[in-house]
Amino acid sequence: MLNYLEPLIESAAARVRLAKVTRRGFLGTTGAFALAAYAVPARAFDTYATGGAGMEHGIVEDPLVFVSIDPDGTVTLVAHRSEMGTGSRTSIPMVMADEMEADWSRVKIVQAPGDEPKYGNQDTDGSRSMRHHIQMARKIGGAVRTMLARAAAAEWGVDPSEVTVEMHEAKGPAGQSLGFGELAAAAMTQPVPAHEEVTYKTEDQFRYIGKGEVQIIDLHDITTGSAVYGADVVLPGMKYAVIARPPVVAGKALSYDATEALAVPGVESVHEIPYVSMPVQFSPLGGIAVVASNTWAAMQGRDKLKIEWEAGPNGGYNSEPYMQEMIATSENPGTVARDQGDVEAALAGAAKTFTGTYTQDHVAHIPMEPPAAIASYTPDALEIWAPVQSPYTTRKDAAKALGLTPEQVTVNVTLLGGGFGRKSKADYVTEAALLSKEVGAPVRVQWTREDDVKHSFYHTTSAERIDVALDEAGKVTGWRHRSVAPSILSTFAPDEGNVLPIELAMGMTDLPFDLPNIRCEHGKALAHTRIGWFRSVSNIPHAWAIGSCVGELASELGKDQRQMWLELIGAPRTLDLAASGLPGDFWNYGEPMAEFPIETGRLANVLNVVADGIGYGKDLPEGEGIGLAVHRSFVSYVACAARVKVADGKITVPEMHMAIDCGFAANPERIQSQLQGAAVMGMTVALHSGITFEDGAVTQSNYYDYDVVRSDNFPTVVTHIVPHPFSVHATGVGEPGVPPVAPAIANGLFAATGERRRHLPMGVDA
Repeated sequence: MLNYLEPLIESAAARVRLAKVTRRGFLGTTGAFALAAYAVPARAFDTYATGGAGMEHGIVEDPLVFVSIDPDGTVTLVAHRSEMGTGSRTSIPMVMADEMEADWSRVKIVQAPGDEPKYGNQDTDGSRSMRHHIQMARKIGGAVRTMLARAAAAEWGVDPSEVTVEMHEAKGPAGQSLGFGELAAAAMTQPVPAHEEVTYKTEDQFRYIGKGEVQIIDLHDITTGSAVYGADVVLPGMKYAVIARPPVVAGKALSYDATEALAVPGVESVHEIPYVSMPVQFSPLGGIAVVASNTWAAMQGRDKLKIEWEAGPNGGYNSEPYMQEMIATSENPGTVARDQGDVEAALAGAAKTFTGTYTQDHVAHIPMEPPAAIASYTPDALEIWAPVQSPYTTRKDAAKALGLTPEQVTVNVTLLGGGFGRKSKADYVTEAALLSKEVGAPVRVQWTREDDVKHSFYHTTSAERIDVALDEAGKVTGWRHRSVAPSILSTFAPDEGNVLPIELAMGMTDLPFDLPNIRCEHGKALAHTRIGWFRSVSNIPHAWAIGSCVGELASELGKDQRQMWLELIGAPRTLDLAASGLPGDFWNYGEPMAEFPIETGRLANVLNVVADGIGYGKDLPEGEGIGLAVHRSFVSYVACAARVKVADGKITVPEMHMAIDCGFAANPERIQSQLQGAAVMGMTVALHSGITFEDGAVTQSNYYDYDVVRSDNFPTVVTHIVPHPFSVHATGVGEPGVPPVAPAIANGLFAATGERRRHLPMGVDA
């Protein structure tokens, strides 16, 4: 265990809060972050292993790929990750700029196209951008600063050690100076220094890193409406297309009549998109495309199509009986994924047992910007403009669909108006590519909100059953968790009904409780729709079940929630995988366990931070209660405290505290925003959003029947970032905030009313 944990836990009550008005605060949400009052040591840059090297095409650390300097001193930095609100397009270049001592006001950022052999892995998902690339960014920045210093030293005939580089300028021992622009040409002819040859800045020398004062580079464009998202790209001669897709996955059109569609003014042609069978992968679903001179005409034409659909193999998918089947499966033994001690003996010999089953509907991502893509095909090349999270995968998929090589395809990445995992699957881009080839002109495929709700890659539905053994003293002696859910694997390979170990490792098999007997099992569930990763992935149902169960145990045993959580988490320790019944190759979000261990002290600490922050234990008015939950995901630790109010037949959440321990906080402003966004999404998952199926088709259509948290019912959110020095590895931020929100709200609802809800979405009616 790292020695910084105990002081952190002990000092939680002594934290100093700095109120801060934020962008979201302007919109009606209060944000604040808490900083510890104790000092942290400055430390030189030490490298450490991450899972980045194991990603396809790994990490590229060549400064000549990412940095260029104009004669006027303008520094251009390449952002190779996609920007969808996480701030990666700003934060990674900001780290480069700080380490190279560039003046941020003289930095320009350009977006890289999809080219992983050149830029390294570009999959913007898994909350990996900063944890995989903070080291890479510092190495690049440090190398450029060293090259500038060496160029200046050569110019002045002095030793490089006599040259300092500071704020866009190299300074010599005799007071001479040269700007970056003056040195650029000579610096770029210098050999790129090895990591060991670079003297990196220490933390006290950071100018931007860790300060939280750098706003996202796109803020002005976004707030003034000039930012370019996918649907904003217009090419000369471009056609517009919308597609009538099969209502049921793996279905197809038996026949269609386009006569009336073609009569709509502006409609130019109608085309059939190839159909797919299961597993569908990221291929288009197929359907009938209407191509027109404008989007409105294409939409009107689609409405006029007369199509007879064949449902196909998933036409019998109905949510209610499917849920009952999953619950029934969870009541029987499944495949064992973790086995510690003897849980069956513990349950058989228990003085008392407790059982809870927690379920969840499918969830759709519904980003504010529905999918859109522009493709321009010529016989020997294809160029794409699209909001995608995986531009290189997009490039390969489009090339395969059109019979091209990846080298013949260019993918230009626009801003993403939200992604949450949906835009990692570029089926909509392939649709545009196919149509462009067929039409012989650039084509924009535009999805409507209804298209997105009805044809997404959905977050899995699930049934989670937990059986708990208690001794005569009311102490938990055994914990058995059975999970039943259709797997993401079904999207990529023939479905055998089993989830992947990595899905189970998201908050279930990595249960950090200090108990002698733990068993985790999973049962079979065949998929009947496209299952995809949704922000936080399987952590949502697992945290939902575990966090709700802890709240119920607290009630059963007459303990408060914080006491129950801390008792189960136990003393601060690093989880021993072998002693915990886990395999040696246990999946840890792709990160080496030695560098990113499971540390229960950090989990307990964030719980205490939010409990203290919200005033847990204080007297509340009738009809109000506070719920607590905590969860580790993407190697970060997040806790949520939700104050829930029931009045006039409605459930509301007036106040929420979110705390995160994500190691070194490179850009606190973005972390705070990510927690606020997670609070919105987590509350939406908890109270509002659920996708259900009838006869294989989605029953929801748009925001009116697939509701989300609105600005008038969004809570005051107070965020807390546990501070760490740079030596504590940066971990995930984008996704870890969501999982603890739903169980915290459920526990708060119970505290307010004594009513326990075990299904997501819970609904807003009391």
